[in-house]
Amino acid sequence: MPKREPDPEPIEDIPAEPEAPLTVGERLRAAREDKKMRLEDIAAQTRIPQRHLEALERSEWDLLPAPTYTTGFAKSYAGAVGLDRMEIGDQLRAEMGGQRFTANTIEAFEPADPRRTMPKSLVIGTVVGLIVLIALMSWLNQRSLQTPDETANVVPAPQAAAPATTPAPQAAVAPAGAPVVLTATAPVWFQVSEKGGASLFSGMLQPNQTYAVPTTAAAPVLKTGKPEALRITVGNQVAPPVGPAATTVSNVSLLGTDLMKAGAAAPAAAPPPAAAAQVKRSAPAPAASRPRASAPAPAPVPAPAETPPATNTTE
Repeated sequence: MPKREPDPEPIEDIPAEPEAPLTVGERLRAAREDKKMRLEDIAAQTRIPQRHLEALERSEWDLLPAPTYTTGFAKSYAGAVGLDRMEIGDQLRAEMGGQRFTANTIEAFEPADPRRTMPKSLVIGTVVGLIVLIALMSWLNQRSLQTPDETANVVPAPQAAAPATTPAPQAAVAPAGAPVVLTATAPVWFQVSEKGGASLFSGMLQPNQTYAVPTTAAAPVLKTGKPEALRITVGNQVAPPVGPAATTVSNVSLLGTDLMKAGAAAPAAAPPPAAAAQVKRSAPAPAASRPRASAPAPAPVPAPAETPPATNTTE
């Protein structure tokens, strides 16, 4: 009888090992391939450098920046391929737990599409324009601050002082003993004498020359053929005209009270800086040298040698 072989023992079923879950990089790559997108498309859409996207898909953490930036890159990638951003972010943080990065420096963000960057010439022009604008504003500000000081330092040009004038009184009254002075405003001949008596002065005066009537004269009178060329002052007051222009006047009293009776007088102006010497009272001239009372001399009458000049300083 043939020998019976023993029945083979049943082989127990070995449980299959559970499949490892996909990493974040694998999930992102699978979603990108399902949408038939290239890494260049993701980089252009998310503006993440392509090398960082490649390192993210391969889970090469050493080639990525700090975890915060890497998480942000993964969320942007997930949003571009239609995955849940928060779920991808949580899974990535779990995968990177305990990882130590060799390089923690923050790299400059590189735009994926150079056509979207601002032209270099435009950037340089903008910077130069800003510098020029700042310099211009600074110069205008300094100028506005300096203008008041410069204006304050400007000294106005001196103006010629106008002669002081005061309103004329209603009735001018000559003070007692006020000096009577005759000032020529144009070449003029005149004669001053005691009424019915001796001559005190007879001759020509040039413009700005003056003659002071002696205070000792009892009743001085004036005779001239050009009264408009004489300005008569009594003290500090100007007497009214003694006659109409181009008219011979005679026996005009030169007493202050008589001169001021004609009307109110204005204050006398200060004599000019270059005023001529006042005429000194001359001694009575000899009868032969005195002009006749009825014939006024049209020209200066030369005084005899023994007669003092007519333009000496008043005593």
